[in-house]
Amino acid sequence: MTQTANPHRPFILAALMLFMMLAAIDVTIVSTAVPQIVADLGDFSLFTWVFSIYLLTQTVTIPLYGKLADLYGRKPILLFGSGLFLLGSVACALAWDMPSLIVFRGIQGLGAGAIMATVNTLAGDLYSVAERGKVQGYLSSVWGVAAISGPVLGGTFVEYLSWHWIFLVNLPIGLIAMALLSLYLKEEVIKKRHQIDYLGAASILAGATSLIFALMQGGTAWPWLSTASITAFFLSAVLIAFAIWTQTRAAEPIMPLWLWRHPAIAGANLAMIGMGFILMVPTAYIPTFAQSIYGLNAISAGLVLAAISIGWPTASTLSAKLYLRIGYRNTALIGSACIVLATIGFLSLPYQAPIALIVLDQILLGAGFGLLSTPLLVGAQASVDWHQRGVVTGANMFARFLGQSLGIALFGTLFNAHLAQQLTQAPRALQPYLPENIDQVVSQLQQASLTSDIASYLRHAVFNSVSGLYIGLAIVALVILIIVLLSPSEFSLTAKRSRAQ
Repeated sequence: MTQTANPHRPFILAALMLFMMLAAIDVTIVSTAVPQIVADLGDFSLFTWVFSIYLLTQTVTIPLYGKLADLYGRKPILLFGSGLFLLGSVACALAWDMPSLIVFRGIQGLGAGAIMATVNTLAGDLYSVAERGKVQGYLSSVWGVAAISGPVLGGTFVEYLSWHWIFLVNLPIGLIAMALLSLYLKEEVIKKRHQIDYLGAASILAGATSLIFALMQGGTAWPWLSTASITAFFLSAVLIAFAIWTQTRAAEPIMPLWLWRHPAIAGANLAMIGMGFILMVPTAYIPTFAQSIYGLNAISAGLVLAAISIGWPTASTLSAKLYLRIGYRNTALIGSACIVLATIGFLSLPYQAPIALIVLDQILLGAGFGLLSTPLLVGAQASVDWHQRGVVTGANMFARFLGQSLGIALFGTLFNAHLAQQLTQAPRALQPYLPENIDQVVSQLQQASLTSDIASYLRHAVFNSVSGLYIGLAIVALVILIIVLLSPSEFSLTAKRSRAQ
């Protein structure tokens, strides 16, 4: 299989950015319509699965799509995935109750898995190593645009139309992207008979799904040490072991084990798991932190989080100059150091520090993400040829989203436990006036009638709980730094030569 030189790269890049927008804007735009969707469909207790099922189906299918893109080309897989995403979007808009919405969101996630697996692979096909830093900056900037435009669009649709439009808005974006890709991307794929690893695909999907499901349910649907939790983790361990066994026997494995034997690629994947861990805490808790501690409204709090999206694409764009000069590993080390400084820096901030310092800390964290993720992805892609680039890229994306799934499960449990502990250990004089459960803390802080002593105690409780999470983030950041430091300085014997091309 070969990728022909394409004179229409700007149009294809525009299509890739639109595809990325579909996946990036989805969570932010849906979160703004939670009250309206629940009021219409009911079953608030099930609503977290609207987000969880999307993340689950997206994550577990990324390796499969990455392998299929190597076998059959990027274009058909991306068109299939985006078509499935749009079909799921229409179905979500037509959902008649919460269970149906959850099922249709799962279909959306199946499509998003193909988008995440192939967009970055195509960028690696079309652009040289020297150009990919800038291109990754463009693709990363989409997440910043989504962080701002998602809440604005979602709020506008809910206010003036209905929640159904948060899903229907995907149609024009997706159709334009599919049209541009169909018109301008020409692939030359050598057709031959392939031995598709159906057993491996099924076992990997089952193993990853069972692990993520066990993590999502642990500490919420059942206690961590309960029989149900232990059974779920035991089942996931068995399925993962079986999946590893299948990959040792398959002619064309979905997740070949050399990905984990290659020291640099394995190190990059482990670092991405750690980055996914860290990414989920500011995404989930910085808006709540800003609203609770500083009294910001939802849009202003979202803009504080969006500061990450200033540092990330900027650093991604500049990373090419660094990795061409000092290498992929050393550039990733700088990114790791930025993440360590950002997490420790947040911990050093006093209660109600100037909001500008929070914003600057988020920019530094985003810069760390850009300087870590871009050189590790580009380096991994540069170490293999076209036939393996989809698998390598898919493994990198899978590792990141797996880390996000692990991170939201672990840190969500820690945050809830710490906040609940502070509510129960409050002074007796305050306890009758405090919320009965942690779900009511933010809403109670927004009440104008709240007394100053109650408000102060709740704000300090949120501050302490989020700060506790950042202790964990600092530890994970140090682990990432060590992983990158211990990784080889070159991804392959040809890496140095590829950087010069």
